[in-house]
Amino acid sequence: MIMADVLTWFLIILGTLLVFISHWLGAYGLFPTLVEGAAERYGRRPVAATFLGLAVLVPVLVLTAVLSKLNPALGIVALLILTVPVMIALLGSAGLALRVGTGLASPSDAGQPWRRVLRGGIVLALVFLLPLIGWFVMMPWALVSGLGAALMAMRGGRPVVPRVSSAADATAATVVTVAPVVSGVGAGA
Repeated sequence: MIMADVLTWFLIILGTLLVFISHWLGAYGLFPTLVEGAAERYGRRPVAATFLGLAVLVPVLVLTAVLSKLNPALGIVALLILTVPVMIALLGSAGLALRVGTGLASPSDAGQPWRRVLRGGIVLALVFLLPLIGWFVMMPWALVSGLGAALMAMRGGRPVVPRVSSAADATAATVVTVAPVVSGVGAGA
């Protein structure tokens, strides 16, 4: 293998991982409530999310395979049908990235909550690099369970857990609620 081949494969893999992280950040930027709901579903019911994702994805895969076999022109329609669950799966797997990033809390999360998704996305992308297990177990599981978590979040409404994710956030919330009480006492006296 010459250096050009090595560089080609390196750039293909790096580009693929950057696309995953970009989709997760874009999903959080456009649909923060949905992504937070998916992250909450990952915390409460990851196995149920996986089974729901499989229950939806398997019939869609069978339908696309049947359409492709019937007529090659229907292969394009089948590809379009398959695109919808893949996009929903990327939305839901952004919840997994958020869940991982929340576990790696930082003081800068209060002002820039998207950094949790970035940190979690980088960790997930690095997990996907692991040969065989990362390629054929973790990446498909993240997408299948992401489909289920996103569907559960769409159906279930807003997430139940509060947005406070670190000790600095909790302290800031306490200071905000105590400050008006102190100033109100001084003004009334």
